[in-house]
Amino acid sequence: MHPRIVNLAVGFVALALLSPLAGPTSAQQHDHGHDHGPTLPSGHKRWVTPVPAHRMPPVPYQGYPPQRPMPVVQEAYAFAGLHPEILSYIPCFCGCERSAGHTGNQDCFVLRRDAEGRVLEWNPHGYSCAICIDVARDAMQMFNAGASRKAIRSAIDAKYKPHFSTTTPTPQPPA
Repeated sequence: MHPRIVNLAVGFVALALLSPLAGPTSAQQHDHGHDHGPTLPSGHKRWVTPVPAHRMPPVPYQGYPPQRPMPVVQEAYAFAGLHPEILSYIPCFCGCERSAGHTGNQDCFVLRRDAEGRVLEWNPHGYSCAICIDVARDAMQMFNAGASRKAIRSAIDAKYKPHFSTTTPTPQPPA
């Protein structure tokens, strides 16, 4: 294939991936008091990027392979960066509350935010912890399917608590 055609195709794909999705409909805004983003043709919902993902810092590469495939790790970091209103109410079960003082799964990925909530610095802990990544990914998948914060928290607790002796001191989500 001609190099210019390849460059043009890559450019269109990048533009499509970085362009914000259309805003939610009024029906979606009134869906149990929270917005899950636009409904895709398949009926699945996708989270809306309040800050373009390309404006967040890169995932902190640690010099060794991550605990899950890199696209999964990147997805977990992006979700944590974009949705503190979800992961700040989701506990982690890896013991990070003892060693790092974490209070929820959000802390496994985000170290610092600015006054507007934009990620300034990632926490490298999430890169190297399969439990953190799995909890974030499960929460993200349930959120994208339309689950409420309370339903996500209940499902995460039911799935992970029986198998781990430790959990972060994470507050319950508000009503």
